[in-house]
Amino acid sequence: MFYKELKKFPEHFLWGASTSAYQVEGAYNEDGKGMSVQDVHEPPEGITDFKIASDHYHHMKEDVKLMAELGLKAYRFSIAWTRILPNGAGEVNEKGVKFYNDLINELISHGIEPVVTMYHFDLPYELHKQGGWCNRKTIDAFVQYAKILFENYGDRVKYWLTINEQNVMINHPNAMNPGRLPTKKELYQQCHNMFVAAAKATILCHEMCPGGKIGPAPNITAIYPATCSPEDVIAADNWESIRCWLYLDVAVYGRYNSLVWAYLEEKGYTPVIEDGDMEIIAKAKPDYLGVNYYATATVSAARNDGTDCQPRNGDQQVMIGEEGVYRAAKNDHLEITDFGWMVDSIGMRVTLRRVYDRYHLPILITENGLGAKDELGEDGKIHDDYRIDYLKRHFHQAQLAVTDGVDLIGYCPWAFIDLVSTHQGYGKRYGFVYVNRGEDDLKDMRRICKDSYYWYKEVIKRNGIEE
Repeated sequence: MFYKELKKFPEHFLWGASTSAYQVEGAYNEDGKGMSVQDVHEPPEGITDFKIASDHYHHMKEDVKLMAELGLKAYRFSIAWTRILPNGAGEVNEKGVKFYNDLINELISHGIEPVVTMYHFDLPYELHKQGGWCNRKTIDAFVQYAKILFENYGDRVKYWLTINEQNVMINHPNAMNPGRLPTKKELYQQCHNMFVAAAKATILCHEMCPGGKIGPAPNITAIYPATCSPEDVIAADNWESIRCWLYLDVAVYGRYNSLVWAYLEEKGYTPVIEDGDMEIIAKAKPDYLGVNYYATATVSAARNDGTDCQPRNGDQQVMIGEEGVYRAAKNDHLEITDFGWMVDSIGMRVTLRRVYDRYHLPILITENGLGAKDELGEDGKIHDDYRIDYLKRHFHQAQLAVTDGVDLIGYCPWAFIDLVSTHQGYGKRYGFVYVNRGEDDLKDMRRICKDSYYWYKEVIKRNGIEE
């Protein structure tokens, strides 16, 4: 609908930015840190690994100073599990505990709210070798890890996120599983065990962190039918339930939704559910929802003739289809980036409305951004007008969602600083701050504020874009 006047963003809106530990920190084997699955992951040829990344570990105070100058109200980052527990469980690495203590204190000293993701794709390698999330012992390890985090940081961290993009780890597991790729049956067992682990951490947070808020952070997107054909609508409903609602229904309602369970039964993917699991999951009530949004997806009816799964690589935003469930379809109404991702700012409003209407919990946009081939100009600057345009359109749709009645508490674009893209390394940059390095050539690692940095600074000052 058209509004005569849009509501303003809330007075204490969390204008922020995001990163993840393995993509930004570097120092992969320093000060007692153990190996994660990302540290042993072999990137494609010509793409950098995560060993040095943006070297945030050694540039932390400089980076936080830039956050403060930008005016950030919040910084969403992840803690590297193996920097705290080098083997995933057991002995605590005090130097790792100290690093995040220092980071949190530095943020707070500048008036920046820390938003902590507990687990962002970097499972400890020692746990992976023991079966990873298929092994119930990993649940216990995560609970030990959570307790250490809450003990050390719970007095200062108000916002916690349990697991980043659990649905991506299940639907696109390649980058998270060095060695043999799990079967679908194994992946949905991993998924269930993650639900239990997140639920136990949520309960523990409420017990140990008075006033603390905790929730999940899946990658959520509205799924469009390719046409108004009822068959296409069924396919879109199928995929939205399997890809999105499963992960929020379990977290919020404490149950698997019926359509997803029918899918798991049909495919033979149902997980083993131990006695007491669902009671624990039902007891854990999230306080808010993190939503990673990049673009919508469009699908058409499955043909179930062996051709539904397209012969091409997909990722969290590039659909590939699943036999008998849905086919990937093209949406000619949308733009496409150089990296094959759709751009759908209006789809953000659609997604936020659907999520809020379904769950009625506050929403924090934990990721949204444009990956592009940013280049340092002859004038020593980065003119990323395309990123400004992208964010301007998305911020406007977020304001429309607020006007629609969505309880949106903050917006943390991906990313504060250039980091290693999981799939494209430094060829795909997201940051407001440029890091002067290439895939192999580290150059001087200098931080350079892009045009979008100065634009976003003004947005934060005004608490929103100009009308």
